[in-house]
Amino acid sequence: MRTFGAMTGAYLAARDGIQARLLIWVRARNRATGAEEALGLWTGDDHQSFLIDGASRLYYGAGGVLGVEPITMQSGIVVRMHRITLAPTAPEVAVAIRGYDARLAPVEIHRAFFAPASGELIEAPHRVFKGWIDAISLPTPEVGGQGAVEVTLASSARALTRPLALKKSDESQRRRSDDRLRRYTDISGSVDVYWGEAKAARK
Repeated sequence: MRTFGAMTGAYLAARDGIQARLLIWVRARNRATGAEEALGLWTGDDHQSFLIDGASRLYYGAGGVLGVEPITMQSGIVVRMHRITLAPTAPEVAVAIRGYDARLAPVEIHRAFFAPASGELIEAPHRVFKGWIDAISLPTPEVGGQGAVEVTLASSARALTRPLALKKSDESQRRRSDDRLRRYTDISGSVDVYWGEAKAARK
């Protein structure tokens, strides 16, 4: 169960109307410099800075995010997949797609609540998703249609599904009391083994 701050809890309990916006933060590698850089996009009407985990982050608005699938919460280690639709004509999105290698880039999504009447931020945004970019596609729109960038995200639970290859190598096994169980792993299956029968003569 998610725990909210006192101000957010009171805001939700009042049931006077809810105005929520989603903030998307991506860290990807710059193709030109090789450095990791961050980009923030949100579903608001204009660019705005938010304080996240004690640091100020700038998020670009004004139509860069066309849609975000409902973010579901689930216990356990199930890998959750979500899709975000971005506008390819937005300057920030266009630069990100062409200038950055976003494959497997870390992603965080926060949600911010605002007072419907004044538009003031209720409390610091809270995180609702953490994971990586799984795939990016730019489908060709129909004639007269609107183009879009479709981004598929995988939740951080995917990290728990990766095999620990280092624990299965001969080198790593030897560090554990000189265990040589996997000394022939590299040639396994390529060497003939004869059990209880005469070795075949070479031709």
